[in-house]
Amino acid sequence: MIREKKRSHAFTLVELLVVIAIIGVLIGLLLPAVQAAREAARRMSCSNNMKQFGLAMHNYHSAYQQLPRQCGGSDSASATTSNIQRLSVHVGLLPFFEQQAVWEKISNPYDDGTNTFQAMGPAPWVTLYEPWRTQIPGLLCPSDVAPLGAGGTGNTNYGYSVGDSTWNSNNAVDAAGAPLNTGQHRGFFQHRTTTKFRDILDGLSNTIAMGEIGRSRGARELIGDAFYVTGNAAAQEVVRNSPKQEGWLEVIEPARPQFYDPGVLLCVDSSGAKDRSRGNVWGDGLGLFTQVCTVFPPNAPSFQREGGVATGKGGIFTMGSRHQGGCHVVMGDGSVRFVTDSIESGDLSIGFVGTTAPGAPPAGSASPYGLWGALGTRGGKEPRSIDEL
Repeated sequence: MIREKKRSHAFTLVELLVVIAIIGVLIGLLLPAVQAAREAARRMSCSNNMKQFGLAMHNYHSAYQQLPRQCGGSDSASATTSNIQRLSVHVGLLPFFEQQAVWEKISNPYDDGTNTFQAMGPAPWVTLYEPWRTQIPGLLCPSDVAPLGAGGTGNTNYGYSVGDSTWNSNNAVDAAGAPLNTGQHRGFFQHRTTTKFRDILDGLSNTIAMGEIGRSRGARELIGDAFYVTGNAAAQEVVRNSPKQEGWLEVIEPARPQFYDPGVLLCVDSSGAKDRSRGNVWGDGLGLFTQVCTVFPPNAPSFQREGGVATGKGGIFTMGSRHQGGCHVVMGDGSVRFVTDSIESGDLSIGFVGTTAPGAPPAGSASPYGLWGALGTRGGKEPRSIDEL
């Protein structure tokens, strides 16, 4: 009796190639889904960070019946003995978003064994002072991949809204230290001025208090860098007079509209310092570092007037993020909303309200920058609502 041998079955080369191809297709389909899920998680984490700031602002106001100042603190001629009124709102809010330990170091005299600093510290760029070097995780957006530590100071991805007219809203003060050009101080926060909830005449739920800031990767991106124009005050006013043309269309690289043209001078270029980009000093209240405004929509260019970050005489400080298509904002009532790049922003060829720009609306006018500008003003009396988003 002849027994028939059983032959073991094996994959042919064709079958193996088919299986490999199927696996490759599945991986190709799976990876984008995984990446999208990870970004959704990062975006949710960023939103939660901003909710904490909204809650912190309300708790601060409940405790002190006012909001912390943007560019507040003590005053002195020396940056090593005083913070020269340059502290950001972040500093005042520290104990209200679970950073009591950092606040205790700042609010008391601090001795690191080599240097002694008075309460509230030196100027925010003095890196000998440990608190200014401290990187607080909650001040960073998980989606922002820019490197940390440029200039030796702690970074942030979150800034405070100063409205739609920020041309002279920084260090322009009179002999008594009071801000000049008050008609241009139209935002939820005002430079070196105390703001209260009662001042938000357009309603807390319809006024932006905070927004995201993109940080620089050194790639000349609109998101993380700011440009300036050399020359006298008249040269700077070209951008103020025609924001869209001179502050946007003239500075971008036509083939890559999310990048500055190679011929455009950035703030970091002016001194070679590594801390001259958006969000690079969380303790500093000047526009480049912790301010946002509602002139250009999210992820458009930013402009630092006169190039000198130390002088800080206003500019255009645009919100931005590395989330796809827009950025988060915190409204005055503490709610967090996502605003897209395509938000209606009116006529960007018109100069800032309250300035001497040709054709600029007088102080107290409704914002010319559409829904976006209206959401940035605290008392413009524009009939616009966040529900229009």
